Amino acid sequence: MTTTAPVPVSALAPMRYGGLVVLMLLSFLLVTAEFLPNGVLTELAASLGITPGQAGQTVTVTALAGLLVAPTIGILVPRLDRRLLLTAAAMAAAISSVVVAVAPSLIAILVARFLLGAAISTFWSMSILAAATLAAPGRIGRAVMFTSAGLSLATVAGVPLGVALSEVLDWRATFFVVGVATAAVGVAVRVALPPVPAVTVSSLRILGDTLLRPGNLVGMMGHVFVVLGHFLAYTYVRLSLERIPDVDSGTVVLLLAAFGVGGFVGNIVIGMVVDRAFGRLAVAGPLVIAAAIAVVVLLPGAFAAVVVAVVVWGFFFSSWLIIVNTWVGKRMPDRLEAGGSLVVTGFQLAITIAAGIGGLLVDTAGVVTVDVIGIVLLVVGAVLFGVSLRRRSAALRP
Repeated sequence: MTTTAPVPVSALAPMRYGGLVVLMLLSFLLVTAEFLPNGVLTELAASLGITPGQAGQTVTVTALAGLLVAPTIGILVPRLDRRLLLTAAAMAAAISSVVVAVAPSLIAILVARFLLGAAISTFWSMSILAAATLAAPGRIGRAVMFTSAGLSLATVAGVPLGVALSEVLDWRATFFVVGVATAAVGVAVRVALPPVPAVTVSSLRILGDTLLRPGNLVGMMGHVFVVLGHFLAYTYVRLSLERIPDVDSGTVVLLLAAFGVGGFVGNIVIGMVVDRAFGRLAVAGPLVIAAAIAVVVLLPGAFAAVVVAVVVWGFFFSSWLIIVNTWVGKRMPDRLEAGGSLVVTGFQLAITIAAGIGGLLVDTAGVVTVDVIGIVLLVVGAVLFGVSLRRRSAALRP
């Protein structure tokens, strides 16, 4: 027996900022752990005696785990309080980072990263439901802004500071620090969040039915292409930035921080308007990201232009989860958990393909080829999302 119900919210319910800030901190640490290998790729590869492409598979296996967990976690524990599930995800991520810090081989690290992927996918699948529980009426986009802001903060401070810390100590110490911090925030999740009941008894049938609603399938396809295009370029962004003449590791750290600053500002700006403009942003954002990557590819010698492009790239992609989750919240309010699971499944599918195939391409054809393919996929994603919005509008006409 399956049932669906909208998230119950009181007409007078205020925004519960304490819980939203804790969710933001958890997303910050999860994203920092997920993409920390991007920033320490060279050191990690040298330490383990492997190629940069092989080191990039530490991102691939994380995404693969997420791909498997995202559509199934709600089915495995259909009635478990989502607050407890979020707490368990935090603890699993903490264990993963600590294991990476002491693991002697790539195989051991890949196993630990698989656990991280399961934790991350659980968090993002349930984050929209948790945010809706904490949101004021009609402000789901603004509530989702907090969880997405953690992603931006990770690129502003988490990954760049992780790179800087790895320069001072080493990459293993960096993972250990992230693991301990994640455990502490996991405790805060249990204390600060109210109970988050599962409002939908999940099943594969519900996921399929949600996906086949008018406009949803094409929109999800657009979402996958956008994320795939971005991560083909971003997973190996350090290699792209190293094409800049006379660049050093300190400059790379600053450019990664610039990406994060753009993302943090984008979260605030887009978070303020997304409840009204998510459709236009879903089409314009990927096109602007494609243009920004093109600048990095075509003008590596024009440092000022690269800086601007990196900031703009961060501005729009770091707020992509706000945009697509707001789309879910507005279009399928009775299927928030199912919609959230589909978004995360698409996200992890794209990252798995990007890191896996990208690793092979970057070792054989070079990083420029990878970036160009990413640009094309971003444009395709924008077009598909535009088509999905038209189909949805046509379906709603009397």
